[in-house]
Amino acid sequence: MSPEEIGTAILTAAMESAQGKPRAAQHFSVELLGRDPLTAAQARGVQLAGQHVISRMFEYGWLPGDLHQIARRRADQFTIDFLTDLVAAYVRPHPPETIDETWHVQLDEMRAAVWWPESGTHIEAFAAKQLLTPLEALITAIEALALLIQLPKLELIRPLPGTTRPTIAHHDVDAKVLGRIRGLLAKAESTSYPEEAEALSAKAQELMTKYALDRVLIEADSAMPELPATRRIWLDTPYVDAKALLVDVVTKANRCRAIFSSAFGFMTVVGDETDLAAVELLTTSLLVQATRAMIASGNQPQRSADARSRSFRKSFLLAYATRIGERLEEANATTIAESPDQERLLPVLASRQLAVDEAFDTLFPTIRNRGIAIRNGNGWDAGREAADRARLDGQRPNETVCG
Repeated sequence: MSPEEIGTAILTAAMESAQGKPRAAQHFSVELLGRDPLTAAQARGVQLAGQHVISRMFEYGWLPGDLHQIARRRADQFTIDFLTDLVAAYVRPHPPETIDETWHVQLDEMRAAVWWPESGTHIEAFAAKQLLTPLEALITAIEALALLIQLPKLELIRPLPGTTRPTIAHHDVDAKVLGRIRGLLAKAESTSYPEEAEALSAKAQELMTKYALDRVLIEADSAMPELPATRRIWLDTPYVDAKALLVDVVTKANRCRAIFSSAFGFMTVVGDETDLAAVELLTTSLLVQATRAMIASGNQPQRSADARSRSFRKSFLLAYATRIGERLEEANATTIAESPDQERLLPVLASRQLAVDEAFDTLFPTIRNRGIAIRNGNGWDAGREAADRARLDGQRPNETVCG
């Protein structure tokens, strides 16, 4: 068999595995290899099959980080490593300057790099590195491709490597400001004193809001206004839909729009790069703080017997998210009202929102809103109480929110 024929056979086996035949990969691999080592044609066939599938996934809108998240949730470490190598091999032919910055960041986070020698084949080097037999390595490759084949087409939110970069580049968010925000939120997450965490989170939100509004006014005079961008934020189980609500309220408060992919557990957020950075930073921190508050609330002796139940905890997170959203909106309204250049700021914000709405509607022309049931009143009450304690203004609860 030629490498092309072997590659086609591998894709067929991966398709059968993806369609629910759990032993398809093993049966095919045993029939092809048995206990023999891989031939050059077989190794080349694995490479061709991998290139075909990974290219299609990226054309379907999946980013390197998305594939890593899927593999982390659904596969073993061998499969994760194999897919990481597939990504690295896909990127290798493209000059770095033709690769989108989001790709660069995600590739670095995944540590995706071509580590195997060019003189050899990847599958053989992979087997040696992972201490796998040729048969085990081939099974891993087929199962990895089966995982990808199951994935649907998504919206293409970043340009593919090697393609023309956007004519209007996104402005970088000030690294110093991001560093200060990250520092404040890291301290808020690590402290065991709730009041200190509240004050630190409040300061971070205030800094993000003021910086974003300053950038809006500065860039309003630019001849090349910044276009809306898009990011995906992945959420971990459990209570993914409740966590998605928290992301959504933070998104709205920061002038962005979001849609939740419940089948996979990620939010797609559309907005200005500065606002997207704020959303990502704040939601990451609030998810940590909300989970900690949820657990602490369930451990309080005065709580009812169901305080550690799934319904209590989900209701807690839903209430927490709802109340946080209300307070963020109040804080933002106050910050805008106190702006010294409000007459100029409001039309610019309206124009930015229109651009975000148009970009969102272009990506998602047909969307369906879905409600979330509240099944535990005690959890809801406890969640709102915790959100009220998570003061975003750094003041006492009976004082006015001032952003």
